[in-house]
Parts: sequence; C-alpha cells; structure tokens
Amino acid sequence: MIRRKLIITIAALTALGTQLFAKGDTYIYDVWQNIEHSPDVYRVADVFYAKDLGIGTEFVNPSSLFCRGNTLYLVDSGNNRILEFSYGQDKSLSFVRSIDQFTAPAGIVSTFASPSDVYVGEDGSFFVADTNNGRVVRIDANLNYMLSFTEPNDPTYEEGKTFLPEKVVADSKGRAYVLAKNVNKGFIKYEDNGTFTGFYGASDVTYDWTDYLWKKLSTRAQREQMESFVPTEYSNAYLDKDGFIYAVLKTFKPQELLNDQAKPIRRLNALGGDILIKNWDPPVGDLQWGTAAGQENPSHFNDITVLDNEVYIALDESRGRLFAYDNQGELLFAFGNPGNIDGFFRMPVSIEHCGRDLFVLDQASCTITLFSPTQFGDYIYNATELYAEGEYDLSAAEWDKVMRLNGNYDLAYAGLGKARLRQNQYKEAMDYFRVKRFKRYYSKAFMYYRKEWIEKNLGWVLAVLCAIVFIPFIVRGIKSFKRELESL
Repeated sequence: MIRRKLIITIAALTALGTQLFAKGDTYIYDVWQNIEHSPDVYRVADVFYAKDLGIGTEFVNPSSLFCRGNTLYLVDSGNNRILEFSYGQDKSLSFVRSIDQFTAPAGIVSTFASPSDVYVGEDGSFFVADTNNGRVVRIDANLNYMLSFTEPNDPTYEEGKTFLPEKVVADSKGRAYVLAKNVNKGFIKYEDNGTFTGFYGASDVTYDWTDYLWKKLSTRAQREQMESFVPTEYSNAYLDKDGFIYAVLKTFKPQELLNDQAKPIRRLNALGGDILIKNWDPPVGDLQWGTAAGQENPSHFNDITVLDNEVYIALDESRGRLFAYDNQGELLFAFGNPGNIDGFFRMPVSIEHCGRDLFVLDQASCTITLFSPTQFGDYIYNATELYAEGEYDLSAAEWDKVMRLNGNYDLAYAGLGKARLRQNQYKEAMDYFRVKRFKRYYSKAFMYYRKEWIEKNLGWVLAVLCAIVFIPFIVRGIKSFKRELESL
C-alpha cells in the first residue's frame, strides 16, 4: 500500500514538474546584457499529434504552418499534402480537409511533390511552394489551377541549378515573393501574372579585412578554394498586416552579430531596404551564448511571425527558443529549450499565430504545440497596444499591473516612463528612466523638463539676472549720493 502511494506521489510530482517547466525558463536581458528571469508570458495550452486530429495518417516531415483568420494550414511535405484545420474559441483544432491535388486545365488532376510552404491570400487562393515540381503554383479556394511561378528565364538568374522554391509570400495584388534553395540574391519577385521582375531585398555582402587581404595575396588556385564573398540566403519570411516583409536568415559568422552586420531579422520596405527599428541591443536572440546542452553558437532564426500589434516573434532552431520584440526592437520575452517534454522542442521548423496564441511545429516529434498567453503576457500586450493607440493613461495602468507581478521587468519602467513623457509629466518620466538606466530616454525627458522649468520660471530667472546686474550699480549710486551729502 505504501509503495503504491509512493508511486502515485512520484507520478503526480512528475506531472506537476512537466506542467511547471513545459515552457522553459522565461527571461529578458537588462541594460548590462544580464539575464533577468520573468514570470511566464506563455503557457502550453495543448500539444497536437496527427492521431489527435482525426487525420488517419501520421505527419511525415511536416515543414510549415500558416494561419488566416481562424483557419490553420499545415504543410505535410512527406505526404505531399496541405492539411486544413479550423481553430476554435475553445483552443481546439478540427480537421477540415486534406489538399493533395487540384484541377489543372482541361480537367487534368495535378498533385504536389514534397511541398515546403503555403501562403493563403485574402481571397482564399493558395500559393504553394511545390518544391520537387520546381514551381510555385497558385490555386483558387475551390482547388482550381490559376497559374504557376516557375524558374526565371532571365540573364540575372543563374542557370544550371535546379529550381527548388521553398518559401513563398504574396501581397494583396497577387505578387509573389519566393525563396529558392541555393539562390542568394534575395527574394525572386513575380508579378500577379507570373512574370519574373527581378530580385528583391538582396542581403548585403559581408566580409572581414583579414579574409579580404589574404585573398588578395593568394594564388588563383588558392582563391578558387576559398569561400566567395556572396550574399547570404534568407531562411524564411512573413508578410505583416501593412504589407512589409519580415525576413530572417541563419547563415552568418558569429562576430558579425557583434557589429550588427549580420542583421538576422529584417523588415523590408518596397525597395527591399531594411527598415527594422533597433535600440540598445539589435534583435539577435540570445546575448549570452554559453555552452549549455552542447550549444556554443548564437541564435539562428528559421522562422518568424508578426502579430497585429507589431510584436514579432522569431524561432531559434539552435536552442528551440522563441524571442519576441516590440516595434522598437526591444526584447519583450524569450522562452523555450531543447527537450522532449511539452513546450520543449527537438527540431522546431515553423511558428505561426492566431490572435495572440502561438503555434510551433516540431518536425522531429511531428507535433503542433499551442501556446496561450498568461495574465502576465496579456498585461504586456495590452500595455504595448494601448500605447500605440495613444491611450497613455490606460497603457500606464497596464504597465503598473506588469510591475506588480515582476518588479524587475525593465520594459515596465520604460513603458511607464514613456507614458509619463507623452503626458508631459517629465519629472516623473525621468524617475522611471533613472531606475533602469535608460539613458537615451532619460536625456529626452530631462531636455523637456529643463525647457518646461525655464518657461515656467523665466520671469524669476530674468528678475534674478537683472538684480545681479543692476543692484551693484544701485548700491554704488546710493553710496556715492551719501558721500556727496556728507561733503556738504
């Protein structure tokens, strides 16, 4: 009997431990780049396996997720299909259909060959990166063929390589932006009629001077064996609500992170230029690399998603972590770790969101993990959104709630300070910025406070200055007048 109770107790403690630590250790970095632990911003709401979703067959090499409204799509590459699920308010996934073929012209049925990605437009049409068929195919909501985006027939495109499109996004006009394997000139851009119009957002060429000088001094044979100075390939992309493409790349030298040359997260404008806002530390994931779990390298992002509140969350394949940044490039939270328990990952390959909920696809375990925000997480999102909407009083109230749960959360001080700054309460703003040493914000608040103080006290200042200037003359005049009277 005692043994049975002991087994039950151990099982209960194990289950409790799994529940407590399923998300990983949530943290942020302070201004000195030291880790500050934080209450959980997200919790594991569910972990979905194929058998739980009524599909009938297991996932094989799943590669990508996409969400449109309350519909979630999964690209099941090994089974040559796209699975469609309805996401309910009770946080359930209901299987809708399997898309493994479409109707081509003349009624011919066509299928996919190891598709890698899917993008669903606002009109319900699908853009499918049909990798092994060497095309991105567009089909309508009823699975009828519309057109294909194929290998560019253009001198700027390097011939001799097999065209293997792996990622695709499309804008509201139907223009497609494609990432293909072994193409390092950026996105391959197509018009809505399938015409190739060039490359978009090419990554800058980076190199260090030692490599450059060594290459100059080497023989031709040695130079041919060296690595060429070529742009790096993007690993994934996401189109935000404003039509900007967020792109991530994972191929770079570690030292390139330190001088912000790598730029592993970019927000590309219409001309393909990077307009991502950065402040103290650029958004590069972990600032302390360490050697835990055999990992010695920095974060390598393989996917990204952008919420409607402009918070973007990048997926780090190196350590199975999620890094969230606001639209000013400030880290809101990070969590996750490699492992086999709920909320940990063996090979995370895709991240997507529905509202504030997050889905992460693990290719090794063939699972979809659903994360829902905690109350602490909702407070952070509420404060961020209200500030962006100009509701500074309400934003400050939400940051106060954040501080009650975590008095060391730096961005709460920054948020309260910025709210006070917008409310013209410059002295109070300076106090918040001083606590966490936000020098740039403190300087801005001090500049306004000094200006306000001078405007309020200008009369007294002028009076004092006048007194300092004229009183000596008056005193001397009085003394001179007295001397004249005494001489009479």
